[in-house]
Amino acid sequence: MTESLDAERTACWRAYIESSQRLFTQLEDDLRADSELSFADYHVLVLLSEAPGQRLRMGELADRLVFSPSRLTYQITTMQKRGLVAKESCPADRRGSEAVLTAAGLLTLREAAPHHRRSVRTHLIDDLDDAEVACLTRVFERLGRRLRADRVASSTPTDK
Repeated sequence: MTESLDAERTACWRAYIESSQRLFTQLEDDLRADSELSFADYHVLVLLSEAPGQRLRMGELADRLVFSPSRLTYQITTMQKRGLVAKESCPADRRGSEAVLTAAGLLTLREAAPHHRRSVRTHLIDDLDDAEVACLTRVFERLGRRLRADRVASSTPTDK
């Protein structure tokens, strides 16, 4: 039983990764054709547009993007030269600055093709066939049951 679950889980994750790669390639091509944005540019703009005050500390932005600080600095500098974002000092951040969405950045984001506004998850689910979705659903349901059981077991007071 465990071996079949592991084989099924491996097959599902492989399908998920392959679909993700197709998705990101297609999104990147579409974005560049429509708005001259890279997917990373788009992701930064979306994160900033959803943040309170349309600004995020650089550390938080790097964490959400899973970027190294040097990669994020390069990305923000490139976007800053294009007028899409600005960098302002932020004494609360140990890195000393935060990224701020500019009016030009917000306009660029709004002008991006409407289908880019859908979440990556929605794109990915659309890209998977029915069998892959069913397989992933089963794996995630099993994982959810296991995590809930572990949480209940760890929160139950023990008698000494």
